[in-house]
Amino acid sequence: MKTRIARTYEEMDGISKKDLPIIGVVGLGYVGLPVALAFSQKYTVIGYDVNQDRVYSLQNHIDETREVPSEALVESSIDFTINEEQLSSCDVIIVTVPTPLNTCKDPDLSFLTNASTTIGKYMKSGTIVIYESTVYPGATEEVCIPILEKSSNLKCGQEFFIGYSPERINPGDRTHTFSNTAKIVAAQDNVTLEKIYLLYQNVIDAEVYQASSIKVAEATKLVENTQRDINIAYMNELSLIFRQMGINTQEVLDAAKTKWNFIPFNPGLVGGHCIGVDPYYFIYQSALKGYKPKFLELARQINESMTDVVTDIALEHVKEQQLKPSQIKVGVLGLTFKENVPDIRNSKSMEVAFKLAEYGFDVYTHDPYLNQKVIPEQDNLKHVEWDQLKDLDIVILAVPHQEYRSKKEVDFQKLLRKEEGMIIDIKGLVWKHKFSKNIQVINL
Repeated sequence: MKTRIARTYEEMDGISKKDLPIIGVVGLGYVGLPVALAFSQKYTVIGYDVNQDRVYSLQNHIDETREVPSEALVESSIDFTINEEQLSSCDVIIVTVPTPLNTCKDPDLSFLTNASTTIGKYMKSGTIVIYESTVYPGATEEVCIPILEKSSNLKCGQEFFIGYSPERINPGDRTHTFSNTAKIVAAQDNVTLEKIYLLYQNVIDAEVYQASSIKVAEATKLVENTQRDINIAYMNELSLIFRQMGINTQEVLDAAKTKWNFIPFNPGLVGGHCIGVDPYYFIYQSALKGYKPKFLELARQINESMTDVVTDIALEHVKEQQLKPSQIKVGVLGLTFKENVPDIRNSKSMEVAFKLAEYGFDVYTHDPYLNQKVIPEQDNLKHVEWDQLKDLDIVILAVPHQEYRSKKEVDFQKLLRKEEGMIIDIKGLVWKHKFSKNIQVINL
């Protein structure tokens, strides 16, 4: 490494960027871009991605994920590139590529292995490679290190060094950011750990926690998201029970929140690239080690089944009305995997829309964060603007975007045919509102 890593902000003030390590960030999505932006405040940063369109947009100060405003990109000094050879100038390389699932719901490490191969080709002696991508315990050392060694002809622990720091980016969250959220760091040895610790400490205004090993840090990330999956599954099962009992789930939860140690969660659809994915990484690796998890699998089954629950509510309405699905016009509001982001990866609200269309419903979808081009075409399904949502028989409030939260309940009534029909409120968006007596409101 060309120079020492400054221990404090005060020391940083006396050191020029050109005398500090050059940071490379591989993968410029929801995780990588905020990471690159934070490091660019103190260091020279090269941001590399294989997606040419993504890099071109960032070079023109446009972040299509909406996580970073254009002004921040204009002011930043990040060198965005698709030229992998530029990684050869980096002293530290941070890997933030996706780690999704394959069709069997097993870990798909292809992005990670491809990135490791590319890094190895251009990695110089002394480089520190830090993985932030979510993986199962052991993946960094058992999968990534051998690829780096083979691709670089360098020896890990002698000629290059490895660390791990699980990402904690929460898309759409403007409160808990990369810079103010506690960070976990780990490394293969204490010397590398100290360097990585100081590197992150220089750009994060929060605790930097040193884990005892890379495997501990990898497992911590999975525990954080799997805990949320389990808690949401509990809420979803409660919603199924209370629906049979004729009790409003949201009213129960509001009452329960009055106790000091009640942990508030809500029922809903669990998709995206973290909570709906990470438990499978745990399940996969645990099974390989000889223990097949029961609790984690059950939570996943419950959360995966909620798209069928929503679809069944619509089918029950058809049966009650003695109509055919083709005679029912449904509006699905929100298609991204969570509120206030344009990300449709593993979107369960989109899955609901597709299932309804397959049953023959006349489905109209709306999402202020998406355009027609990113939504797969399907018979009986149309993506429309807000003013085109009219004369609906069922409105499904699937994703609580801020744009929907600002609407008054009368707006949702006006979407229905003659202000009668059904509203399925998945996330408790309007459960306290008063609607016309001819409107049936169903909450999860």
